Amino acid sequence: MKNKIQNKKIKKIVKESYGKVAEQGCGCSCNCSQSTNEDLAKSIGYSDKDVNSCPGANLGLGCGNPTALGDITEGMTVLDLGSGAGFDCFLAAKKAGKKGKVIGVDMTPQMVKKAKENAKKYGYNNVEFKLGEIENLPVENNSVDVIISNCVINLSPDKLKVFKEAHRVIRKGGKMFVSDIVLLKELSEMQRKDKNLISSCVGGALLKGEYLKLIRKAGFKVKILSEDTDISKRQYNQLPVESLKLEARKE
Repeated sequence: MKNKIQNKKIKKIVKESYGKVAEQGCGCSCNCSQSTNEDLAKSIGYSDKDVNSCPGANLGLGCGNPTALGDITEGMTVLDLGSGAGFDCFLAAKKAGKKGKVIGVDMTPQMVKKAKENAKKYGYNNVEFKLGEIENLPVENNSVDVIISNCVINLSPDKLKVFKEAHRVIRKGGKMFVSDIVLLKELSEMQRKDKNLISSCVGGALLKGEYLKLIRKAGFKVKILSEDTDISKRQYNQLPVESLKLEARKE
C-alpha cells in the first residue's frame, strides 16, 4: 500500500510538471534557462535538419536521439513511449513513410493535445497520439515493429512493468531503442524525494546495472550502443548520471 501511494505521488509530480512544460514550452533539464531548446536538441544528437523540421514539437526534452539509433524502415509500425509534443514521432514518421504508422503514448493530457495540434500543423497523417500510461499501454499484443523512448522511462515508478508492457506489444524479432538517464552512484534519500529532481529525470532514475537487469528480466536481449557521461556537466549540474543508449530485442 505504501508503494502504491508513493507511486501515485510520483506520477502526480511528473504529470503536473510536464503539463506545465506543454503549456509554457520549457524543457525539464536542470539548466534549461541557459540554453535554447534547439541547442539542447543538437547537444544530444539531433541534426539541424531534425530540429528545423518541426520546431514547435521540440520542447528541449530528452537525453538522446532514439530515432537515429532505430532501424526504422518504410512500412513499419513504431511506438514512442512518452511521446511529449511529438518530436520523435514526427522524425520516425518520415522513416516509416505513408505505408507505415507511428503511435505516440503519453500520460499528460496537455502533451497529447499539443502533439495532435503539431501533427495537424506539420501534416503528419501517419501518426496517432494516445493518452495513456507506459505501464499500461493502450496498444495490442505483438502489433509493433520498433519501440523508441527518449528520457521517459526513468520517470516511471514501475520500470519493470514498463519493460514488460513493451515486450507484450512488440513483435517477435522487434527492437526497442532507448535513450534514458541512469545513475552511476546512488542518490541520497533527500535527493530521491526532491520534486525538481524527480521531474528532471534524476530523482526516479535507477543505477545502470539495475536498469539493465530489469530490461533483461522482462525478456529482452540487451545491447548497449553508447553512453554519454558528459551530459552530467551539460544538463544535470554534475550529478552522478549518464545518458544510456541501448537496443533491446525481443527474441
